[in-house]
Amino acid sequence: MQQPHVFSVASLNAEVRQVLEQGFGSIWLVGEISNFAAPGSGHWYFTLKDERAQIKAAMFRNANQRVKIRPQHGMQVLVRAKLTVYEPRGDYQLIIEHMEDAGAGLLQQRYEQLKQKLQLAGLFDPALKQPLPENIRKVGVITSPTGAAVRDILAVLKRRDPAIEVVIYPSSVQGQSATGELLNMLQRAITRNEVDVLILARGGGSLEDLWCFNDEQLAYALHSCPLPTISAVGHETDFTICDYVADVRAPTPSAAAELISRDQRENLQRISHLEHRLNQLWLRQQRQLQQRLGYIQGRLQQQDPQRQLQQNGQRLDELQLRIEGAMKRIIDQRNRLQAHQQQRLLTIHPQRRLPIARQQLSQVRQRLQQAIINLVKDQRQRYRAASQELHLVSPLQTIERGYAVVQTEDGKVIRDPAQLNSGQEFSVRVAKGEFVAKKSG
Repeated sequence: MQQPHVFSVASLNAEVRQVLEQGFGSIWLVGEISNFAAPGSGHWYFTLKDERAQIKAAMFRNANQRVKIRPQHGMQVLVRAKLTVYEPRGDYQLIIEHMEDAGAGLLQQRYEQLKQKLQLAGLFDPALKQPLPENIRKVGVITSPTGAAVRDILAVLKRRDPAIEVVIYPSSVQGQSATGELLNMLQRAITRNEVDVLILARGGGSLEDLWCFNDEQLAYALHSCPLPTISAVGHETDFTICDYVADVRAPTPSAAAELISRDQRENLQRISHLEHRLNQLWLRQQRQLQQRLGYIQGRLQQQDPQRQLQQNGQRLDELQLRIEGAMKRIIDQRNRLQAHQQQRLLTIHPQRRLPIARQQLSQVRQRLQQAIINLVKDQRQRYRAASQELHLVSPLQTIERGYAVVQTEDGKVIRDPAQLNSGQEFSVRVAKGEFVAKKSG
């Protein structure tokens, strides 16, 4: 009988630890902290529980240094951990790798899942994003009409480019109704089509405060918007789904206003520079024109207009004579060419070639007739020879020598009397005709 395997306590705990670690790997779970302890080693020890069960947990110093919250008794947390066994006591426990507030953690997970989904759908593709217009004269802002974001945008535009007209599309930017209002205002801006660029703006806040800008329906509506869009939501470190979908992402509402405007001081400096260049060009052109005028006046004083008219008249007469001589040469050349062409036409006239063609046709016709006669003779000779050969091997020739062909009524040749039944009729073909006979009993 086979002896059972006997474990020691240590080996059993080691086996269980290996099974748990390999079978589960990293897992996520939510629970409430109790019995929290932080000894001088820097490690954290606590119990994670819910209303029906609990499990011991440890988070070592190299991992808990990255945690942004301070764990407290009764706090709900979201953790990523590995399942293991503390072998000396046989305690089943968690080794925590990551910890965050449960509410924010779940929202962050939803945010990451939606972000990955929309990225795979192509909503973040840079190739599909529209460039901002170069000359923006009217901008639309979807935001709270009483929030700090709209005040920042108006202040920046007033300072940098007061000529830009601003259209406010009022909407809540926080709370349960905010997403629906943002969608309505986005659709209104698209329908009106009255602005050069559209800004979604909101001041900073927590992930929960900015959650309406992480809506999937809003992302698709923003992606299909025909107007160039800028997402200016939160602070520079805040990123929402709208930031990835919009054509341009601005770190703050003020930065969005700076993107669409030109500093009027820069415009004044540029105008001043252009004015200076224009004056320099005008002075240079004026000097060049004055120099040209002086040169022309000097040439006119040196030349007598009457003499110029006489020389030009003489030159005109010379050109006229040259033209007349050239025209006469061209006409003579064309006349000679025409006479030559007429002579060639006479030599190749069809009327001259017609008798030769008739003679050639008559010769061809005679050769064709002779060829047909020869062909007919040859075919007749071949036919006679074939007929003679066929007659020599014909069955009729054999019958002429006194033989007969015996056949049944359906035309089968009888080679053996056994093929016929007693009293069965059959036909006999001889040289001079055919008759019917009957087999005797």
